[in-house]
Amino acid sequence: GVLFALKYSGFAATNVNTLLAHLHIPVQLAIPKYVMPIGISFFTLQALSYIVDVQRGVTKADTNLLRLTLFISFFPQIVEGPVCRYDQTAQQLWDAKPITYENLTLGLQRIAYGMMKKIIIADRLNPLVRNVFNNYTDFDGGVIALAAVCYTVQLYMDFSGSMDAVTGTAQILGVTMPENFRQPFFKTISEFWKRWHITLGTWFKDYVFYPVVTLKPLEKLTSAARKRLGNHYGPLLASAVALFCVWFCNGLWHGAAWSYLFFGMYHFVLILGGNIIAPPVRAVNARLHIRAESFPYRLLQMLRTTVLVIIGELFFRANGLRAGMQMFRTMVTGFAFPVFDDALFKALGIDKFDLMIVAVTLLIVFVVSVINEKGKSVRALLAQRPAAVRWTVFYALILFIIVFGAYGKGYIPVDPMYANF
Repeated sequence: GVLFALKYSGFAATNVNTLLAHLHIPVQLAIPKYVMPIGISFFTLQALSYIVDVQRGVTKADTNLLRLTLFISFFPQIVEGPVCRYDQTAQQLWDAKPITYENLTLGLQRIAYGMMKKIIIADRLNPLVRNVFNNYTDFDGGVIALAAVCYTVQLYMDFSGSMDAVTGTAQILGVTMPENFRQPFFKTISEFWKRWHITLGTWFKDYVFYPVVTLKPLEKLTSAARKRLGNHYGPLLASAVALFCVWFCNGLWHGAAWSYLFFGMYHFVLILGGNIIAPPVRAVNARLHIRAESFPYRLLQMLRTTVLVIIGELFFRANGLRAGMQMFRTMVTGFAFPVFDDALFKALGIDKFDLMIVAVTLLIVFVVSVINEKGKSVRALLAQRPAAVRWTVFYALILFIIVFGAYGKGYIPVDPMYANF
């Protein structure tokens, strides 16, 4: 109730006023304005998960108010998550184990790696993204496409880098947080959302998707449809209803705006469409002897997923749904490869040096991601190396951030981006 009142009442009143004006009804609702508590979207979901789990009998009600409060308000995760469950972190926080040398070193490594992603990549791309999205009518489709790519990179590096810092901080204190990212661009669009903001996705799955799909009317629909449409398409009708609810809530959770709702519906259509065409795609692959595990096929999946995500993020970042539509139209109909001359660099607010540093750092992140995707830990591999090698890498990372980080004169400090949601 508090979340809806503070976050959505103004949006609802504005749209009601617009509707009343179109109907020529001389009534206007007052638009409430509130100061938003920081992190309200995150700690509300944590409190809700606890209440629902207690009601379901999954979690025993905690009679210690301080332990429950500590679980909901643990300081590193307040701003951007991850969205934890009571049984994941509450007792760890309450036990408050002493800081160990191993946790201190591993936590600091994770923090430094996250700061590299945020300060060198995300913050360095911010002027380009800000200038193009705020002045999109001044640029052609090629530059808008470039800005959409850069925003997707910026958002991922900012959010995942912040999660590295949160996880590292918690590790120093002896608390193991759930991972929020797992190489999301390496799979299909449905797999992408199982690997991006993992804790939010599992929250919606457990507290929205399953409760909706198991409603008795939908269960009856599934049983009847399964007999007529088979085991794949039969359950798809009920799951489509539940999936719609998930993505409606997901879009609205990010903000009270039509652009966020469109973003949610965009991914709802993509995921539902993927589920619908899955059997024909498998049949075609079998007939053409295409192996889904082959590298070319997986590379094609990665490219397709990346393109679809970038288009979605363009609408997500645009200053309103109309602006997003106009930017997408310009990107499609007025595309031209950008000519990177001095005038364009000045308009974008960056230079060749910025792009070169971003490219080098992205290559480092990509290599680390590939190693992690293969089930190996870079930190574990590094720990097996001689001290001279380890400390060379550590000092190189620290100096890399200090020398090439986007901070100081000429840079506008960038708040953690997901704190806005």
